[in-house]
Amino acid sequence: MLKPLILVVDDNKDILFNIKLILEANGFQAITAENGEEALKILSKQKNPPEVIISDIMMPKMDGYEFFKTIFDDIRFNRIPFIFLSAKSSPEEIRFGKMLGIDDYLTKPFNEEDLIAIVAGKLARNKKINSINRKVEELLLASKLGSKSSISENQKSSVYLIVVMWDDRIGPELKYFYPKDQNLPISIRDVGTQLFQATVSIYGNEDITQAEGILLNIENIKMYGYILFDSYKDKTVRAGERQYMIGVIAPKLNYFESFEIKEIFKKISLKLKKKETWDIKNYWEEVSNVLTTPIF
Repeated sequence: MLKPLILVVDDNKDILFNIKLILEANGFQAITAENGEEALKILSKQKNPPEVIISDIMMPKMDGYEFFKTIFDDIRFNRIPFIFLSAKSSPEEIRFGKMLGIDDYLTKPFNEEDLIAIVAGKLARNKKINSINRKVEELLLASKLGSKSSISENQKSSVYLIVVMWDDRIGPELKYFYPKDQNLPISIRDVGTQLFQATVSIYGNEDITQAEGILLNIENIKMYGYILFDSYKDKTVRAGERQYMIGVIAPKLNYFESFEIKEIFKKISLKLKKKETWDIKNYWEEVSNVLTTPIF
């Protein structure tokens, strides 16, 4: 039986060597790279992709955030569990890493038991997910399964539509949101700021020439989110580009629904770029209808 393959990425050769020894002593195969750029080259040559990726954050040439973004955008690799290994250890930094979509966060210094427990846990979870996905695909192909909607009609009040814009003085600013009544454990303003910061960390502060969308599991409020990050020319801001984020937060939201929601968000984005008036409630209704309508 083949041993699970783990890719470890770190610019510290001693750490790479030690992790490789630990993994191999516990029944895993390990391949290593010293930065994200080198790791991508290794991945492109691998016949079978690794089952888990462990990556440092601060590295030369391509850091962990950029490496994760590249992996996340590649359909061949974006389902591989991704673990950040870093000296960053505050609860806020760990929550922020998870907000990006990282599966787990292991802080330096770490012990062997924690490393093996996290890797084994990710492998077990992924095995279950893959098994479920195979069964779902078989059922869909056999046309025996109709998809239920993500939420019921009485859950529509827990769906939030938000627009956050970058302000040079105060940073991310919540400009629009609906509904006004809030049932979240933290303020909708804080959620919007967190989502904006997470997206900027993934895509960077460079000029965005086309809309970027991302589906998130917002663990700290037990909700799901889909956000579209875009910008338009604006000479009144330092970068010459007004960055903004359109997002929906809901009790549940799946991959297929995100495609329909993205089209709705593009319509909102066009209104913002043209500085046209728009009714957020009408677009909230459109998004809510997507979430309450069965796919099949």
